[in-house]
Amino acid sequence: MRESTVSRERAVGTEPYRVGFLLINNFTLVALASAIDPLRMANQLTSSELYTWQLLSRDGEAVKASDGIAISPDGSIDDKGSFDIVIVVGGVDITRSFGAKEVHWLQTQAHRKVLLGAICTGAYVLASGGLLDGYQCSVHWECLASLQERFPRVKCSNHLYTLDRDRMTCTGGSVPMDMMLSMITRQHGKALTNAVCDMFVCDRVRPDNELQRTPLRRLLVTSQPKLAEVTELMEANLEEPIELEELASFVGISRRQLERLFLKHLNCTPSRYYLKLRLDRARQLLKQTTCSIIEVASMCGFVSAPHFSRCYRKYVGISPKEERTAVWSFKRMESHSDSTLVALPTSSNVALQIARAEPSYGSVNFMFDQQSTIQELAASG
Repeated sequence: MRESTVSRERAVGTEPYRVGFLLINNFTLVALASAIDPLRMANQLTSSELYTWQLLSRDGEAVKASDGIAISPDGSIDDKGSFDIVIVVGGVDITRSFGAKEVHWLQTQAHRKVLLGAICTGAYVLASGGLLDGYQCSVHWECLASLQERFPRVKCSNHLYTLDRDRMTCTGGSVPMDMMLSMITRQHGKALTNAVCDMFVCDRVRPDNELQRTPLRRLLVTSQPKLAEVTELMEANLEEPIELEELASFVGISRRQLERLFLKHLNCTPSRYYLKLRLDRARQLLKQTTCSIIEVASMCGFVSAPHFSRCYRKYVGISPKEERTAVWSFKRMESHSDSTLVALPTSSNVALQIARAEPSYGSVNFMFDQQSTIQELAASG
């Protein structure tokens, strides 16, 4: 963690620390709640207004969360509010959920020396305005690939959260609570943080350098360190895949031993596992970037677009072109309603339709049911 302006201590009894939350359309409600509740509880436990917070939207109108629940903000970004920090709350389909107005307002806040933060996929909004250039940054893993490709000047990491000078970014889910508890510790001390944790039945505050979405590697590190090292090498070399013999030599075992490790502990061959990683990355890029299919194929280590398309269709069930078309066709459908329909769509149905743009949409259906198909693809090269 680099020295952060956010970490400056504030003594109890001074002016409240003013936090603004900019809600982006389709934001994740759990991330917002995880960020606000530690502030509320800090106030409650000290019987002092240590923190104030306001919810903001583009125009002051209600903003729908990714689950379809509409949240009424306290005001719009056009209001004359003053903040110590503004946190962008992102969520589903982030690349198409904000506009130039929000970006310009955030740039204005930066010029005013307001600290900027982001939770879930909100870092994408900051990066769009050049507000993360040269900064370390954390973002939800599902948005990580597209942010890295689109904004090469941003130093993306897989850490749960990152405090870098006047920027504070984190991943999604419950992680914003860890980031805000870390801020409370720096501003008001560990005793208050411990008391807040007790109220939320939270056994620990996760450190900023803990990694997100690494359950497999965490399990393998102690029991199968060589297997963990190989999977890490695979993840770091998707554009130019490493030959299996070379992977095996890097960790000091033979190819045959490597294949046995994968079959025993991961129930698949090394080739199949590697191919799955590359196709997962391809799905992220297809859904979250405007890179051409040829570019996506190249960035994921496929020798040609036709070979990539064949592998993708067998793995996901549709071609890369159909995947890309499906995302944009839904966006066009959103602006047209059928007047003959009597029943209004449910919140759950709307949320499901919006989620079509996400790389994880329907992923369980093919990630666990395509073992024989991927093995066949891997065998054919």
